[in-house]
Amino acid sequence: MVVFVSQLSSENEGYAEAAQCMMQLANEQSGFLGVDSVRENKTGITVSYWKDESSILSWKQQQEHMHAQKMGRSQWYDEYSIHIAKVERSYNFKRDA
Repeated sequence: MVVFVSQLSSENEGYAEAAQCMMQLANEQSGFLGVDSVRENKTGITVSYWKDESSILSWKQQQEHMHAQKMGRSQWYDEYSIHIAKVERSYNFKRDA
């Protein structure tokens, strides 16, 4: 999994559209398993899940994603951190209606 924690800058014009495009593009990538994401004010946490490390590397090097990364560093983010980890176990709970 890739954990992306970010702080938006005040210069974030075009960010929402690009973020939506990246989500659609990630869904098309080989090895993509899903995503959880939340943003409150300027702080965002996105956790994307991938089949393996090779899939993560392919996503990092995807051309449109690379352009978004450049925009993030030059304009959209004041700071961000990325953490890559292996999920050892996963389970969930959902209350019945």
